[in-house]
Amino acid sequence: MARHLTRNARGGVPSWPSLPCVLCLMLLSACAGRPTGVLEPVAANPSATQVEMLVTTTRGRAEKPGEMFSGERALSPTFADITVSIPSDTIRKAGEVAWPRKLPPNPETDFATLKAEEIDRGAAEKWLNSQVRKSPDGSVLVFIHGFNNHFEDAVFRFAQIVHDSGARSVPVLATWPSRGSLLAYGYDRESTNYTRNAVERLFQYLARDPEVKEVSILAHSMGNWLALESLRQMAIRNDGLPAKFRNVMLAAPDVDVDVFGSQIADMGKQRPRFTLFVSRDDRALAVSRRVWGNVSRLGAIDPEQSPYKEELAANGITVVDLTKIKAGDNLHHTKFAESPEIVRLIGSRLSSGQTLTDSRLGLGDHIVAATAGAAHSVGTAAGLVVAAPAALVDQNTRRNYVHHVESLAGPSGGVK
Repeated sequence: MARHLTRNARGGVPSWPSLPCVLCLMLLSACAGRPTGVLEPVAANPSATQVEMLVTTTRGRAEKPGEMFSGERALSPTFADITVSIPSDTIRKAGEVAWPRKLPPNPETDFATLKAEEIDRGAAEKWLNSQVRKSPDGSVLVFIHGFNNHFEDAVFRFAQIVHDSGARSVPVLATWPSRGSLLAYGYDRESTNYTRNAVERLFQYLARDPEVKEVSILAHSMGNWLALESLRQMAIRNDGLPAKFRNVMLAAPDVDVDVFGSQIADMGKQRPRFTLFVSRDDRALAVSRRVWGNVSRLGAIDPEQSPYKEELAANGITVVDLTKIKAGDNLHHTKFAESPEIVRLIGSRLSSGQTLTDSRLGLGDHIVAATAGAAHSVGTAAGLVVAAPAALVDQNTRRNYVHHVESLAGPSGGVK
């Protein structure tokens, strides 16, 4: 591929909602908090279905039972065998993660964990080999989550996608060290770079395994950077990508549009079929664009606008424009997973060839985002004071708020 996606002819940057709007939304979701430690196994319910997955992660181990892995970085990859119980479709709408409101979760009405065991590399390879042999087509689906995800966010979201899409592929979750905090954007981005080699090693193993006939990759938000960089490394190392890597689905990619063109070029002519999910009203990507020097993010481009339209067509990239779909979080960043039509489209894409984060933002984080830059620039927590009212009523913001303050004042900074 000789052509690169370029960054001219950009549209305007979507704005944040007004403060009154944010406060209104904050009040509406004041009771939207959920318990932590949801990965503590419970007994199965016969009315629920089950999703088994293999997990590979560069996250460190968590101290609290039921969390398994934290947002800190481990020295080497760890593996886990996890089974998630999903309530009947008569209880839950497609696209929805039914988070438990209290512990232990009720598998009849909630997403619940039936099995969560850390395993070694040999056991992980044995698990994968066994599951692939039992699959109808020998295919594997690798999911890479986005920015601001706790471990349980990634596990439950992937289970929901697998179930709702009807995918027959063996599910493999590749999860990287995200601190699950809005202001940890820089840390999360560096964590994707930290994880590139581990994900490439996963891809290399899948390429070598003769039992694996086909590999598809679904990445969301910042996870697209990790997926693309790992594929790029693999292509350079191997002088191309294996034919069994068939589908790469890029959901709301938080990737510089110019860099994406370079990454695709480095993969060579033999590369997977790329499907790009975009939404021009994605507020998370609008903020990311500002952070990265006002260069368009791939997931927020207008695919009908030149030069994007011509270059996407020239590179054989299928585009699904989700701008008019009313689904997902308040940032319009999770449509690919929360829209029943789109998640079924993902399943159809997987089946025929053989939408992503649970953003976990407290609404007060919108206010935190607006003030944190000033706070960090002066090196004090004063800029976060305006977020305090939101933190008091919104559990997710309250959790994140502690991290924001500690990043400025330290754990013993005396801020209460």
